[in-house]
Amino acid sequence: MRIRIKGAQVLDPGNIDAKKDIIINHHLIEAVVDPEGHETASDIETIDASGMIVVPGLMDIHVHLREPGHEYKETIETGLMAAASGGFTAVCSMPNTHPVNDNSQVTKFIINRAKELGLSRVYPAGSITLGSMGNTLAEIYDMKQAGAVAVTDDGKPVENSNLMRRALEYCKGLNIPVFVHAEDTSLVDGGSMNEGFFATFWGIKGIPNAAETSMVVRDIALSELTGAPLHFCHISTKESVEAIRQAKKRGVKVTCETAPHYFTLTDENVKDYNTNFKMNPPLRSEQDRQAIIQGLCDGTIDLIASDHAPHSVIEKDVEFDRAAFGIIGLETALPLSLKLVQDGFLTMEALINKMSKHPAKLIGINNDIKPGNAADLTLIDPEDTYEIDPETFKSRSKNTPFSGLKVKGRAVLTMVNGKVVYQRDDE
Repeated sequence: MRIRIKGAQVLDPGNIDAKKDIIINHHLIEAVVDPEGHETASDIETIDASGMIVVPGLMDIHVHLREPGHEYKETIETGLMAAASGGFTAVCSMPNTHPVNDNSQVTKFIINRAKELGLSRVYPAGSITLGSMGNTLAEIYDMKQAGAVAVTDDGKPVENSNLMRRALEYCKGLNIPVFVHAEDTSLVDGGSMNEGFFATFWGIKGIPNAAETSMVVRDIALSELTGAPLHFCHISTKESVEAIRQAKKRGVKVTCETAPHYFTLTDENVKDYNTNFKMNPPLRSEQDRQAIIQGLCDGTIDLIASDHAPHSVIEKDVEFDRAAFGIIGLETALPLSLKLVQDGFLTMEALINKMSKHPAKLIGINNDIKPGNAADLTLIDPEDTYEIDPETFKSRSKNTPFSGLKVKGRAVLTMVNGKVVYQRDDE
């Protein structure tokens, strides 16, 4: 079956920004043509995309799918349904499953299960260390051979500096990126939210900015020492942004991401011990939020990722200091990020770079909208205004702080390998 996406503004940063029609033949993009003067064959199914924006499929580089081992929170199937609903044609899955993805067998399981489902694509990240325990390097070569695209102990830092150095040197030789969870756990010291006035007001033990930034500075030094590239996950503090900015100016091979909650919320939003506002790193101050936005504007922050972290009520409906860190984000990331465009901080082109092109480049994927490439596309309605309702989510978990928030813009169709895997129900 051939498909024609008709009448949309096609935005592929650096390649196309014009009203075009996209012809898809089976799995591939066959042609990108002018909407006028191109005869439509009778065997083509037409998708009317008037008033919409078509972009290279969005990619979320930081997602917890929970399977294997924690299927009561999320499964690969429900996680990928949530991804498709949020406009993501691909996700990079973190390794903190049970068992941990520290070997080729688990890597293959995740890849094969995703292929069986035929929803959004999964690119697994393996762990840096065995069991993500921070003691011994994992079977990184075997995981790469099995299909892992990156390594990280996300959720935990590699606290041994020499081990982290060896990991960077080894991964440089394998040409596989290292994703860093920057956290000094001794400074966290059992804290549950950002250290400051609001933590004191609510009587909750705080986590200082330095818990993140001190490890960012250390790992920048290790990247300089080894010449190995590294990528910082979920940056949240103004000091981290500045450290990365200065490192880039020196030519250090570092990239970084932030998540929508860090440019949308602050620690002032943590009220009445609502555990849906508990995440790691924690929500920071207004100064930090502004620094994150500035980092996105000037290119210091390369990517936006959701850090989708599903938890059941078992982990969340408890006292704040006992609750699990993390919120879901696949189905809210795009509308929250579109607010940056609506407020004039980013152009739509810059946003698509941060949510599609740069994530793809980081893991070595070419997702240009051009003939011969896989038809992985996201169709966005930038004018759709609605209220976030977690009861409509495809995710198995509902732990979001954004319930009831009015937003503008969302994905209305997600296509993976030429197949529509999500389409908004207009009824």
